Amino acid sequence: MSSGKRVGDRSISIFPDPYRKDASPYEVTSFHPSVRNLCASNKTGSIGLQMSKCIVVGDVSVGKTCLVNRFCNEVFDKDYKATIGVDFEVERFEVLGTPFNLQIWDTAGQERFKCIAAAYYRGAHVVIIVFDLTDKFTLEHAETWHAEAVKEMKEAAFLFLVGTKKDICEVAQFKEVEGNAIKLANKLGAEFWALSSLTNENVEQFFSRVTSMAFNDIMKKSVQDETDSKAMKKVIAADSSLISLKPTEGSKGDEKSKCCSG
Repeated sequence: MSSGKRVGDRSISIFPDPYRKDASPYEVTSFHPSVRNLCASNKTGSIGLQMSKCIVVGDVSVGKTCLVNRFCNEVFDKDYKATIGVDFEVERFEVLGTPFNLQIWDTAGQERFKCIAAAYYRGAHVVIIVFDLTDKFTLEHAETWHAEAVKEMKEAAFLFLVGTKKDICEVAQFKEVEGNAIKLANKLGAEFWALSSLTNENVEQFFSRVTSMAFNDIMKKSVQDETDSKAMKKVIAADSSLISLKPTEGSKGDEKSKCCSG
């Protein structure tokens, strides 16, 4: 894990838009009112620092590590060696003034490492399937990666289909592959993005979108859990008030006391 060279947390106050509105199954366009209210009330400390796990998968050499390093370390190196097993980075954010960490897991694309990577799907809140915009076969393989994620994960997660190397994709080729990618994304229930790790095009926007969606979902569930907990305590308190430990008139206790008082 690299500590990165950037100093300070990234700040998000406005919910980011998708790459294309017709390429996203997610209808959320802003932070939920309950989340905004919680953050504005300065009561987030009672919930504690939240963290979301994000796993990045895809074929070998599609640019997974370049994407993660561009975002986390603000560097690009086309000569990165293939990831062996799994590596991860932790990015700090401040969303609506609340500390939030995004844990980004970069997995190996080689077949022999799939059994290792499979274990890291568990507990993931976000799954990013990466393919190479200049290689149609990597897009076709995205469906296999999706099936792998569905098989390994026990809970639903936000799903993104991300095409890399946009900078070297010719205009006509990009138009065709983008259309095919959007069709596949709609089929898988994923949100599609096209970006370039070399030029940094859409990289910041993409991860801001991922972070905001994860934060909004986690905080909304925290609010709901707290509400449910308070409601349960009220129910328990109400039930307890109905239980009387004082003997009622005419009970066996009264009869015994009268008998003995003789």
